[in-house]
This record gives sequence, structure tokens and C-alpha cells, in this order.
Amino acid sequence: MKRRNAAGDRRRRKTFTILWAAVLAIGVITMMYYEMSALLYILATLGVTALLVVVAVADLHHGEKQAADGPTFDDSAAIGSGITPEFRKSK
Repeated sequence: MKRRNAAGDRRRRKTFTILWAAVLAIGVITMMYYEMSALLYILATLGVTALLVVVAVADLHHGEKQAADGPTFDDSAAIGSGITPEFRKSK
């Protein structure tokens, strides 16, 4: 019974996503038809800004989790110069 509910939830989310994309596509096509390029430019700028904010927040979250795991070793100078790396904690 839970499997049927989970499948129904996935189907509803997929349907909602497809409808959302279709509505946005119709909106963009309508604005292009009526030559509302200034509004399209503003919406595109806001969309890219929102995407960059989401990516930045996701990257910061991952960085904090990695730093909490333990010390990391910095052997980038050893790799670049071809010498054997020494294992010591980075600052």
C-alpha cells in the first residue's frame, strides 16, 4: 500500500513539473510574440541570479560539512614540484 502511495506521489510531482514547464514555455513564447523583450531580459536576469544563489548556498553547505569531518592534508606543492609529499596538517 505504501508503494502505491509513493508511486502516486512521484507521478503527481512529475505531472506538476511538466505543467510548470509548459506554462513557462507558453509565457515566454507569448512574450516573444508580443515583443516584450525588456520583460524577458529582466526575468532571465532574475532567473540566472536565483540559480547562482542556489548553487552558492549548496556549495557552502558542502564545504562546511567537509571541514567538520576532520583535518585535510595539503600536498599540492609536492605534486606540482614532483617531490614526495609529506603528510602534515594544513593550516
